[in-house]
Amino acid sequence: MDKEDILQILPVDLRRIFTTAIKDFNNVYEIRMRTGRPLIIYYDKCEYFLSINGRLTHNKDNIFVVNAAHMKETTNYISNYSRYAFEEELRQGYITVQGGHRIGVAGKILWENDRIKNMSSISFINIRVAHEVRNCSSMVMPYIRNGSDIYNTLIISPPRCGKTTLLRDMIRVLSDGDSMNKGLTIGVADERSELGACYKGMPQNDLGCRTDVLDGCPKAEGMMMLVRSMSPDIIAVDEIGSREDTRAVDYVMNCGIKIIATVHGMDMDEIRNKPVFGKLVREKAFKRYILLASGDIGVVGSIFDERGSVLYSKRGAIPA
Repeated sequence: MDKEDILQILPVDLRRIFTTAIKDFNNVYEIRMRTGRPLIIYYDKCEYFLSINGRLTHNKDNIFVVNAAHMKETTNYISNYSRYAFEEELRQGYITVQGGHRIGVAGKILWENDRIKNMSSISFINIRVAHEVRNCSSMVMPYIRNGSDIYNTLIISPPRCGKTTLLRDMIRVLSDGDSMNKGLTIGVADERSELGACYKGMPQNDLGCRTDVLDGCPKAEGMMMLVRSMSPDIIAVDEIGSREDTRAVDYVMNCGIKIIATVHGMDMDEIRNKPVFGKLVREKAFKRYILLASGDIGVVGSIFDERGSVLYSKRGAIPA
C-alpha cells in the first residue's frame, strides 16, 4: 500500500501528526472523521483516538478534533475540487480514490423525484483503506476446487473479518491459474467498488488476467449483465443480501455458471434462518460454506459442504 495515497486526502495539518503516530500503514483499516468530534482510527484490530502530539491513544485528553474546515478540505481532495464530476458517486454515498481506497460520506441529502439528487453539507467521512493480502486464500482453495472446476461457494463473515479480502484473492488465484490449474474467466459485479476498487475505470486491486469488472452496478443487474455479455466461468459478488440478489444468484447457477459470494453472518444457523437465503440453503445450491472466525481478520473458522458436514474446523471453532 502506498501511504501517499492516504496522506494526500487528509487535511494538511493532520498529515504530520498522522505520520508520526502510524508506524505501519498496512495496519490502518479505517479513518473516521466527524465534524466537531475526535478523529478515530481503526488500527491493528483496535480503535484509537489520535493525540495532537502524534500518538495513538484511548485517552480523550489533547486529541485531534475534526472541524468544518478539515471536512471541507478533505472533501475537496477526494473530489479533486470538482464536486460536479463526482456527483454520481456522491449519490451512492461513497467515492473511490487512487489506490482503491473507498471514502464513505454522509450529510444532508437532497431528495428529488423519488431519488437522491445530491449530497450537501458533508459532515461525516469514513476512509476505508484498501488492503490486498496476496495468497490469503491458499488455505481454502483445496476445499472449493472440484477437479478443474470449482464449487458454488458462500463466504460467511461478521463485519471487519476479511471476507472481501479473502474473496478478492480467490478471484485473483482462480483467474490467473497456475501450473496445476488453468485460469478461469471471472465476472465481478462490484457494486460498491470494493473488490476491484476501480479508479477512472481501472481496477486498482489485482483481480487476475481473466477477470472482467462491472463497477458501480447494482449486484443483481450486474450478475445478469455479466451472464449475457461476458461468458464467465464464475461470477463473484460481495455482500449479497436482498431478494433480488438471491434471484440473480439462482439465475446464474441455472445458467451453469459458478458463483462465489459473500454474506454478513455470525454462523450457519443465522444464514439458514435468513428468509432470502433459506431456500438456497435448503436446495443445497451452495456446495461450500466458508465461515470466518469472529474477531480475527482473515481467519477461517470452519468450512462446510452443502449437507452441513464439517470439512474443516479451526481448533476452538464452533461449527454451527
